[in-house]
Amino acid sequence: MKVSLVSLEDGIMACGFRKMAAYAERLDPETRTYFVSTDNYRSLLAALKGDQGGGGVLTPEYVDEIAQELATSDLVGFSSMTGYADLTKAVMSRVREISSDTTIVWGGIHPIIHPEDAIRADVDAICTGEGEFAFEAFFDAWKNDRDYTDTGNFWFRSGDDIIRNDFLPLQSSEEMEGLPFPKHAGTEYMYSPGHGFKPMTLNDRLTANGLSYNTVWSIGCPFKCTYCGNTKFIANDNNYRRLRHPSPRYAVEEIKAVREAFPYISTVCFHDDSFMAIAYDDLVDFAERWHDEVGIPFAVYGVIPNYVRRDKIEVLTWAGMNRIRMGVQSGSQRILDFYKRPSPPEKVLAAAEVTGSFAPKDHIPPAYDIITDNPIETRQDVVDTLELVYNFRRPFTLNVFSLKVIPNTQLEEMMKEEGVDIEEISSNYVNIPPRWANLLLYLLTLWRPPRRLFDLLLKPARASGEPQRMHPVLGRILRSLFMMKRGLDHLRHLDFSTIPGHSGFVVWRTGLLRYSWKRRRARMSKPEIKKAPVRIPVGLVKDAKDVPAANAHTGEVTLDEGQAEELSA
Repeated sequence: MKVSLVSLEDGIMACGFRKMAAYAERLDPETRTYFVSTDNYRSLLAALKGDQGGGGVLTPEYVDEIAQELATSDLVGFSSMTGYADLTKAVMSRVREISSDTTIVWGGIHPIIHPEDAIRADVDAICTGEGEFAFEAFFDAWKNDRDYTDTGNFWFRSGDDIIRNDFLPLQSSEEMEGLPFPKHAGTEYMYSPGHGFKPMTLNDRLTANGLSYNTVWSIGCPFKCTYCGNTKFIANDNNYRRLRHPSPRYAVEEIKAVREAFPYISTVCFHDDSFMAIAYDDLVDFAERWHDEVGIPFAVYGVIPNYVRRDKIEVLTWAGMNRIRMGVQSGSQRILDFYKRPSPPEKVLAAAEVTGSFAPKDHIPPAYDIITDNPIETRQDVVDTLELVYNFRRPFTLNVFSLKVIPNTQLEEMMKEEGVDIEEISSNYVNIPPRWANLLLYLLTLWRPPRRLFDLLLKPARASGEPQRMHPVLGRILRSLFMMKRGLDHLRHLDFSTIPGHSGFVVWRTGLLRYSWKRRRARMSKPEIKKAPVRIPVGLVKDAKDVPAANAHTGEVTLDEGQAEELSA
């Protein structure tokens, strides 16, 4: 019996897939793990040019080359995002042609957010929810020739018949504690066009990730932004809005394990949707363990402005956090309402004031995500976003994306109602059109013009749907300067998490990074740790004064030390 799992996506990060691969190896130690990456998004030259590829495209010859290897398996589990759905379908169809007896299962993001599309592919089953426990039940029945078509979190297809099973309960924090660490050791296979699958090398890892390790500690998001795939997860189970995570000890032990396998790992990037929403006492526990047992820098992505607190950032910075990425999306309240994102511009500015205050001494300048080229934006919406960015505390940088509509989300329905051509607006994404307003975003990361000059620069700004001149040459110049500045910001902190290739590895071999970490740790004093807040059911404090509103998801209120003492009295 041969079991193979294959990830098709940008690069080899694949945080969710690696968790599933580790769990599959626990069930069957002979499971093989494959990676197919077609994108050039880690190419420095492509980044400077603004040509970051579309991904998901391979010739029929290469599709056949991939399928020939996978078709030797008895069971193949595919994992992909929507951008790679067409490629995944092509590979699966070719596997089926070569070996009609191979069982084909499709998991990952696309089957969850668009199961009706995924089940029409050449598959036997798709996984529509969290995969570990569901796959274990399916796999046990499959290998023992029992009926598996009642497995929760799965849909099955037999000819024209489709069996749609209900969802299993989401994993609890306690259950997550018992999962194996994501797969990053042992043999992994990387696809090379024209050469087939080869064992993954150090060069493959450095080319894709530099010196960084990417992971997720917590799962869940309290928001229901219309553009995000999380809305589908929440529609499947509203409990997805509650954060779940294993213990701080587990999170730290994962990093210690991966650094034992790959000692050159010098930065850890947490891709949680709501890292800063994790409880303060858990973050303190995490920070103390990280400081004492890991001691290397880490970055936090997915920061929501509403959850930015100085005390949390202080203790995480002391532990080693050196970079923050925060979602902003728009400076227009009208567009934020359209996205159903409850982070008004004034809250964003307040959060940016906090995050920006740690740069450049202790942090690499914070990065803020901006969505451009929304066809329903007016000129005023565009100007509002530029005004917000103009007022950000410096230094900072931006991650600029053209609007991409994920299939089967609420945003897709809303755009269809507006008569928008979804295929057209979703094709750009990272290849930002050189419209004047977009170029001003890059300019503002480099320089804040005097107010009068900025007012003049705003005049040519137009909404993406309005006729306007493009500026490709100026766009390449500004983007090149923007990328150079960003690279220098990282080099000042000796951070190679966004710089691919061997350059960081060479620096690591010299010992300079370890020396830099020791110096940083020596000058950082531990902030005052507050006592853990008290969380109690709202019914117990309904008559107390000056008590915050109950959390809509837990039915509890959080009291500080003074409020708790008042209630006790």
